[in-house]
Amino acid sequence: MSGHSKWASIKRAKGVTDAKRGQVFTKLGRELAVATREGGPNPDSNPRLRLAIERARASNMAIDTIDRAIKRAAGGAEGAALEQVTYEGYGPGGAALLVEVLTDNRNRTVAEIRNAFNRGGGSLGETGCVAWQFEQRGLVTIDAGDAEPEEIELLAIDAGADDVRVDEGAVEVYTVPTELDSVRSALVSGGANVTSAEMEMVPTMTITLGPHEAASTLRLMERIEDLDDVQKVYSNLEISEEVLAEYAGQ
Repeated sequence: MSGHSKWASIKRAKGVTDAKRGQVFTKLGRELAVATREGGPNPDSNPRLRLAIERARASNMAIDTIDRAIKRAAGGAEGAALEQVTYEGYGPGGAALLVEVLTDNRNRTVAEIRNAFNRGGGSLGETGCVAWQFEQRGLVTIDAGDAEPEEIELLAIDAGADDVRVDEGAVEVYTVPTELDSVRSALVSGGANVTSAEMEMVPTMTITLGPHEAASTLRLMERIEDLDDVQKVYSNLEISEEVLAEYAGQ
């Protein structure tokens, strides 16, 4: 399983407090708004909105709340002032970090991100300093359950997957960005238990750090992702089971 997926899984295992759940809903609402602004309020003709709705429902956002967010954005009340910006930097030990944000105030956001990097032992870099180490791909994550992962792998290949990786009952299906929605739909129709489907920035090369620096990098990633304007944080850190165990126990 990819490092980003491992990190996300551990965060879910640690649980979400009520305060953080509200923050998650705010982030999801922003994504719904921007997706609606860009492609319209009909999820049947707007793949980005369709995936945003799936993410919101997977996070237990109420249907009424989702509908209201879409209607406000369609009416021009939400999303118009939000900019999509990517920041780049380095964590402790030199791991590359890519930070995706939706913000209505760049000056506030960059100040908060720079502060988070500094406090976490990392450094905010210039545009382009690490982005070349990542590529955008669609990622569908499947819980194999009682099914044979090899059968899901064959189903994914038939659905048009670009790559499939299996690890401890979880199946990661990678696609070219334009095929994410169609592959997800084919997998669901084929009976796969799809747990998430979204665009990811996947590292083309990874870095292995010692346990202390790796754990410090994960703490920095969590610190950054806790910022209101931050949607996602990616890293090229190769995460070992030892580091995951230490992080999960904190």
